[in-house]
Amino acid sequence: MTFDDFLALVVSRRTQLVMDQERDVDPNLVEKLCEAAAWAPNHQQTWPWRFGVFTGESRRGLGEVAAEAMKRRGDAENKVEKTRTKYLRAPVIIVVGTAPGDSELQTEENRDAVAAGIQNLLLGATAMGLGSFWSSCPKGANDDVARHCGWDPGTT
Repeated sequence: MTFDDFLALVVSRRTQLVMDQERDVDPNLVEKLCEAAAWAPNHQQTWPWRFGVFTGESRRGLGEVAAEAMKRRGDAENKVEKTRTKYLRAPVIIVVGTAPGDSELQTEENRDAVAAGIQNLLLGATAMGLGSFWSSCPKGANDDVARHCGWDPGTT
């Protein structure tokens, strides 16, 4: 791969947002994408990455959890209803979390490592011909989504 090839991959990732809702995504590929994320720099080797993979009807459950958190928070009903089904727009949803550190600094470094890992994951998805994008949890839904993923308290 030349640097121009790499740059083309980065640029295409930034512009490839169309999801093929009918495409099956091999679970082994999803596992490899998560593995690529875990190769991101993490100088204290805390291994802070947490992954939740949702396919099929489990995507609907993820949407319900996020929507209910938004509803409790008092978000507009149209936004709440949109969230209930938004995760059905892609065949696979990978939720990535960050484990808390032993200190404020380590927690920040963990978040940085996870962000770098997400870039690895997204570039890998693009290289494999998958559309992808990075999106934050709806406001107020982080703890609910983390619980839904089965993560330890404090995971963001």
